[in-house]
Amino acid sequence: MKLSVALTVLASALAEAHYTFPSVGNTADWQVVRQTTNFQSNGPVTDVNSDQIRCYERFPGQGAPSIYNVTAGQTLSYNAKASISHPGPMAVYIAQVPAGYTAANWDGKGAVWSKIYQDQARIAGSISWPNNGARSISVTIPRCLQDGHYLLRAEHIALHSASGVGGAQFYISCAQLYVSGGTGTWNPLNKVAFPGAYSPTHPGIMINIYWPLPTSYRPPGPEPEAC
Repeated sequence: MKLSVALTVLASALAEAHYTFPSVGNTADWQVVRQTTNFQSNGPVTDVNSDQIRCYERFPGQGAPSIYNVTAGQTLSYNAKASISHPGPMAVYIAQVPAGYTAANWDGKGAVWSKIYQDQARIAGSISWPNNGARSISVTIPRCLQDGHYLLRAEHIALHSASGVGGAQFYISCAQLYVSGGTGTWNPLNKVAFPGAYSPTHPGIMINIYWPLPTSYRPPGPEPEAC
């Protein structure tokens, strides 16, 4: 009985240490963000070559109930539940939905994703990231976007156990947006696919952040795009 109780407590503690990204702005959880496979367990994706690395969807192809209207140039909060509790980089990608689809029914496949946000590591006696403990990340929707439907992909890579292949933990979700009011000149230089953008042995993914202490850190993927 004592062992059973201890295991239950441990499982609960581990789940609480993880997190999801279920909402943007002031929306309800999973209203405009596609429900992720970890919506109850809070567990991560660990295989960068899995289709789950794209949006971590519980029901691929189903989409979220609603699409969130935003204005190009607007700063939008992408919300964590609970707080981001593991060390590692945060990134946000955006992909324009092609003609014939909406943000609610497009799968996001192909080299269509551009990075628009990336935080940077701080190295001074230890390595840390500014997102540690955050309950939301503020990202600016590029003011030069063309009007239309988009998917916005939040990604946090937890590196606390990333010293071997498959040790990095990816916490991901995709929000459904309709963007208006942009200048229409968006022309990103680097677009990537998920899966395909990352290698499991990339030094920003497979890394021991404790010993020896890294002297620099470069996150995986392209550099952030701007107007």
